[in-house]
Amino acid sequence: MATSLPAGLRNRLMRGAAQLDITLSHQQADLLMGYLELLHKWNKAYNLTAIRDPSAMVDLHLLDSLAVQPHLGSATHILDVGTGPGLPGMVLAALNPQCHFTLLDSNGKKTRFMFQARTSLGLENVTIVNDRVEAYHPDVPFDMIASRAFASLSDMVTWCRHLLAPGGCYLAMKGQYPQQELEALPADVALASAAIVEVPGVEGQRHLLRLVAVPGADRTPTDQ
Repeated sequence: MATSLPAGLRNRLMRGAAQLDITLSHQQADLLMGYLELLHKWNKAYNLTAIRDPSAMVDLHLLDSLAVQPHLGSATHILDVGTGPGLPGMVLAALNPQCHFTLLDSNGKKTRFMFQARTSLGLENVTIVNDRVEAYHPDVPFDMIASRAFASLSDMVTWCRHLLAPGGCYLAMKGQYPQQELEALPADVALASAAIVEVPGVEGQRHLLRLVAVPGADRTPTDQ
């Protein structure tokens, strides 16, 4: 299959995924490389991401998103809020056809790109929404709301609380451990777990935080 990407990126992806203890099938690798090629192509005209180099895109976008995979648990109805050009939602959708991902962003050019990527890649388990999170009111709430560089933890849970199903959780990827953000959380939301994630090719630590409602508190659902 012809590609405009530099040689060796597929191997870089496969090696990085293996370091994350993720084994990609040939089909999954094809989908991720197809997504990367589309992102690189569209980025030249529409400035979807500040990352220009395809090798850096493998590390900072694909592998950084794949790092979320082991933490999805039993969630099957997942909202990626502030997804940008589809990160991590489009990447995770390629690995989890049994799950449904809704990718929400208020930026029209980014959602237009995602519509094209979903169609080109045949990802039928993806719904794309061009809206502000506060204005989005789906028929069915989500059992997981994920974010990657979206907002502060307090803003995330405040803006998204109407979207979370009973027993659901928030999953937020951060850089350094966000102690001040955790201290600013509303009283009805608590940290359930924090995992240190080392992303191949990416300097510095990532922290993946799982937040849940405080049992018995008002305004939010309770944890399982």
